[in-house]
Amino acid sequence: MKKVVTFGEIMLRLSAPGYQRFIQSTSLNATFGGGEANVAVSLSNYGIPTDYVTRLPENDIAEWCISDLRKYNVGVQNIIRGGDRVGIYYLETGAVARASKVIYDRANSAMADIKPGMVDWEEVFKDTQWFHWTGITPALSQGAADACLEAIKIANKKGITVSTDLNYRKNLWKYGKSASDIMPTLVEGCDIILGNEEDAEKVFGIKPEGFDVAHTGGDVDAAEFESVCTQLKKRFPRAKKVIITLRGSINANHNTWGGCLYSDKLYQSKRYDITHIVDRVGGGDSFMGGLIYGLITYPADDQKALDFAVAASCLKHTIYADYNLVTVAEVENLMKGDGSGRVSR
Repeated sequence: MKKVVTFGEIMLRLSAPGYQRFIQSTSLNATFGGGEANVAVSLSNYGIPTDYVTRLPENDIAEWCISDLRKYNVGVQNIIRGGDRVGIYYLETGAVARASKVIYDRANSAMADIKPGMVDWEEVFKDTQWFHWTGITPALSQGAADACLEAIKIANKKGITVSTDLNYRKNLWKYGKSASDIMPTLVEGCDIILGNEEDAEKVFGIKPEGFDVAHTGGDVDAAEFESVCTQLKKRFPRAKKVIITLRGSINANHNTWGGCLYSDKLYQSKRYDITHIVDRVGGGDSFMGGLIYGLITYPADDQKALDFAVAASCLKHTIYADYNLVTVAEVENLMKGDGSGRVSR
């Protein structure tokens, strides 16, 4: 089977234990995570060969990170070395009415200082069927945006499927360009586009008619997003499929979760009621990992691909840290309706 290549920044994640606030914590839990790395881990767990491309310095923290990726069978042979530091993010997990909080410490990271020409994409893309990037990567720096565009153009030339998760992060666009300045040129080269209602509006000014996400009470109607999908397909005619994740936030621990996919028509998933969230960080990445697996495995069944993605990401909400450490069998059991959580003996 040909591999899936993902490209972006992986960071050291330092989390306050449980639901503690930073100010009361005397220790922080250390793990690793980043949008594209999270997708690669999901796919490796599902048996899809992966190759994760990033830039890391020559130090012990970077070696720790690479060892962590190897543990989950993610390909690391094309990680390039250079720069001075691994990016960090700090996480305070919210509860009920108190939202989670993320603080980034990733300025001048090795990945932020990447430039076009540093990665040999011709070599990386040997035996590749799919290339995935997210909107986080071009938000880091002009160099990262240019390197991402370089990869997309070579992937397009080679006939490799290109997907993106729009992943708008307002706190990252700090180098003088906005998402709306940079993203359109990159997304023009994509076959698959994933986003949510905020991504489409903040980056492209596209929003569903008559919908206010702040007043849903946790009830999000997939049909209201068909117009977002059709507008994105019209704006980016290369895109074969547009997918929207649908999160209804009742509180920090209780969300509804689903999605819709538009190709030849609108496909809608079932809606999961996730009442006791363990960790929602990486939820969108787990959806993307499940979606790529589904579209590769069920190429003629968009409904099944969507259902796999939603079930996979539902399970991620029960797992601590960024990675979705579930198997295909576990996802398929949930798709069949087995969400009882009974002990497997």
